[in-house]
Amino acid sequence: MHDRQHEIHRRLDRMLDERIRPAVVTARSPLTVRRWDVDGEPVPVGTALTAVYRDAEVGEPWGPAWSTTWFALTGRVPDDWDGIVESHVDLGFGTHHPGFSAEGLAYRPDGSSVKGLHPRNQWLPVEGPEVTYLVEAAANPDISMRVPTLVGDVRTASREPMYRLVAADLVLVDQQIRELAADLDVLGQLAAVLPADDARGPRLWQTISQALDRIDLADIPGTAASARAVLAPALAATADPDAHRITAVGHAHIDSAWLWPLRETVRKVARTCSNVVQLMDDRPELVFAMSQAQQLAWLKEHRPEVFERVREKIAGGRFVPVGGMWVESDTNMPGGEAMARQFLHGKTFFEREFGIDTQEVWLPDSFGYSAALPQLIALSGSRWFLTQKISWNTVNKFPHHTFWWEGIDGTRVFTHFPPVDTYNSELSAAELRHSAVNFADRARATHALAPMGWGDGGGGPTREMLDRAARLADLAGSPRVSIRTPAEFFADAQAEYPDAPVWWGELYLEIHRGTYTSQAKIKQGNRRNEHLLREAELWCTTATVRAGAEYPAARLDRLWKTLLLNQFHDILPGSSIAWVNRQARDDHAAVTAELEQIIAGALQVLGCGGTPGAAVANAAPHARRGIPAGGAAVPAEATPVSCEQDGGTWLLDNGLVRVVVDGEGHLASVVDAPTGREAIAPGSVGGLLQIHPDLPNDWDAWDIDEFYRDTVRDIRDVTTIRPVDGGVEVLRSYGASTFTVTISLTPGSPTVDLAVDADWQEQEKLLKLAFPLDVRAAESAAETQFGHVLRPTHTNTTWDAAKFEICAHRFLHVGEPGYGAAVVNDSTYGHDVTRDVRPDGGTTTTVRLSLLRAPRWPDPETDLGRHRLRCAVVPGATVLDAVREGYRINLPEREVAAPVAPLLAVDNDAVVVESVKMAEDGSGDLVARLFAAGGGREKAVVTVDVPVTGVRYTDLLERPLTDAPAPVDPHRVELDLRPFRIVTLRWSRG
Repeated sequence: MHDRQHEIHRRLDRMLDERIRPAVVTARSPLTVRRWDVDGEPVPVGTALTAVYRDAEVGEPWGPAWSTTWFALTGRVPDDWDGIVESHVDLGFGTHHPGFSAEGLAYRPDGSSVKGLHPRNQWLPVEGPEVTYLVEAAANPDISMRVPTLVGDVRTASREPMYRLVAADLVLVDQQIRELAADLDVLGQLAAVLPADDARGPRLWQTISQALDRIDLADIPGTAASARAVLAPALAATADPDAHRITAVGHAHIDSAWLWPLRETVRKVARTCSNVVQLMDDRPELVFAMSQAQQLAWLKEHRPEVFERVREKIAGGRFVPVGGMWVESDTNMPGGEAMARQFLHGKTFFEREFGIDTQEVWLPDSFGYSAALPQLIALSGSRWFLTQKISWNTVNKFPHHTFWWEGIDGTRVFTHFPPVDTYNSELSAAELRHSAVNFADRARATHALAPMGWGDGGGGPTREMLDRAARLADLAGSPRVSIRTPAEFFADAQAEYPDAPVWWGELYLEIHRGTYTSQAKIKQGNRRNEHLLREAELWCTTATVRAGAEYPAARLDRLWKTLLLNQFHDILPGSSIAWVNRQARDDHAAVTAELEQIIAGALQVLGCGGTPGAAVANAAPHARRGIPAGGAAVPAEATPVSCEQDGGTWLLDNGLVRVVVDGEGHLASVVDAPTGREAIAPGSVGGLLQIHPDLPNDWDAWDIDEFYRDTVRDIRDVTTIRPVDGGVEVLRSYGASTFTVTISLTPGSPTVDLAVDADWQEQEKLLKLAFPLDVRAAESAAETQFGHVLRPTHTNTTWDAAKFEICAHRFLHVGEPGYGAAVVNDSTYGHDVTRDVRPDGGTTTTVRLSLLRAPRWPDPETDLGRHRLRCAVVPGATVLDAVREGYRINLPEREVAAPVAPLLAVDNDAVVVESVKMAEDGSGDLVARLFAAGGGREKAVVTVDVPVTGVRYTDLLERPLTDAPAPVDPHRVELDLRPFRIVTLRWSRG
């Protein structure tokens, strides 16, 4: 910028900040303040309306962390005021970063909400000469500084006040000066970002300078109109015909929990929705998109009057539900059926409450996106996908912003990744120019989307943003901005660019890889309850169909929604404060206890006497020995396990696998008996615990940075080794931590089971468990939802090298032609796979599980304490063997008194029955979901041992698929499945 333009810029900034914006308020009248402090959980507004308040003053401190102070503000508009009157309330916001400070919600004397109060939204409307507000002020601490703190749990936070009431006034507003400030804001920002060779820049600066010359500092109200007249021609100049087109969508991304607990999110949602509907009353051009059915369900439950106002705006097409999911979940770690239920419960809520079948899947902030999602999106009846987080990649810039995303089964969905690179846009000129210049597909496409508004409790879109949008609708030098619905954007973008490029496979996020491991107990609870819910539905369905028992639909619905909520993308990943983590662990424990009760009750009805115990007898599709859905089986004949000590080693054998445990308690040899093939690489040992330092550069609970590998310590010291039933127990220690590792075999099982009981007392350390395998694997197969994803084990490209930590569900398989091995687990998601060529020319492929971490922010006691983590090595395994053993280690064993006939059976082990349940609508129909698990095309026949009158293919919401004809014979359904295809069948029972 030339010196002359730079000086005008400096002049403009000072004039706006020090003179023009302050001059918008031409008079002030203080409000009378009284207060009532609530030290504990929030109270309903009805309670606050009848509370006893004490006199207070501006300047008083308030708000120990997580407490609430109610301020009663009263006053009268002075008789001589003529013009726009508002209130200005500054709670003492501790930061200008919205969403990480105090927040407030103002109420009228009848208890109805007015709007929220936030760091960048401190005004309230005045609705008459007598003014009375009740402000519910939440003392939320700022925990965004990335340093360890005890304030993240109400149990450990200081009780000292954090805030001070700064202002509570009635103000008289000069609208002309406000408009002048908006004019100068837009033109100044635009002039500052125009390229140096664009003549419009110098002309704009000259116009701004002339406008500023018109302002009399002693009479800004009297000269504002004259200054605006100078700016008018510049604001009237129209954009170039081929200008970048931006659809601005009102938005307020609200994490359902993160640096605040769930109960505070309930209030953040109420504040934001109150803001939005109030702003829509004033500004009819606003369109606002809101995802996460859970948040609107909270609003309905806790603030029904706000919910009804939202419902009115939805009916008018301006408040737009998007997303189609119960919450904006993590998509790496939830199991397949859980992801299906995110769509089922989310879309069903929007359909039931508002009559809307949402078409956009809206996940701007999740930490990478599973390759199974395109098929799930399509099967939910949705058409489009939006994300933003891939802009956070630290190595490779994603090559597209508008593209077709192809999943593991071949399904493609039209996808947009807003080039503005934020989901909290304020429509600044810098953001809009970045969108235009950054747009990777600009040679063929002109449409991009910008989510507009402050998130995480910042209050959503503001009138200042709408002022910018109005001036930028068709302004020379700027992208064209229009406020529209996401559906309007996607329809136009797809029509313009139907042959957009294709991206195949997962959208791997090159950051936040530590989220696969942080908060092990939450991840363990998630995995356990996913499987218990599957069991509960299966046994309860069987009890309903076989014995006429009442299906516990309401209980299962509630428990599913608790699980789905805890899969939110800052809860399941372990990136929240201690309070959130504690509540999630408690939720999982309660869900587990209730599901065990439900399962036991169903087994009692069936006369099985089901008790958690010894024998694998539950209804596992593709479980060991081919136990079909709905049935129990008698264990086959199996060779007992022998365990012998030979000098300093232990020999374990069950006829299917032979194991040597060396004197250090490691797997020196694992031989697949049928082939005689050794699985452990020469010169290596399996089951090796390794410790790495773990202090990432930025985001403690989120990140594992690649340099962690530069330092490693093997935990080889052994305290004791002793025989136990079926194997040996090894005791080790490191620092203040101890580890008991049990290595065992089971009769009839081709796996080597390991259980790690850890008393983990380290901080800023990463615990890995390594299995160096004698197999030359070019890629690994890691289970994801309804299938698996292949990733290279080499680092040929920067894209390959960036995947140094990967996510897998129940199994990770590596193989070469004719031989493979798998590692399965009961609660671990983080893995890494590396290759090394040995001096003998052979290749060692090392699979490692990330067991535990110890970051200190935002939860300073992450993972400290006792854990039990189980895994198993499966030598000689195919991918289908890995699928089978992954189910085995995760499905709890049940002791049953008598077998139960399966409800349905499948004649192809490569076709897995993922769920068996009663239909959601209470019709009594039977529903099953199946998928082709092996990665190839499969034919199968599903036979049903239930009186049925018909069967239909359905989507995830159990609605008939119009393009799939009904099978001819409902008792014998023939399937022809492409790789990883998901099929949902619904049988009517007459």
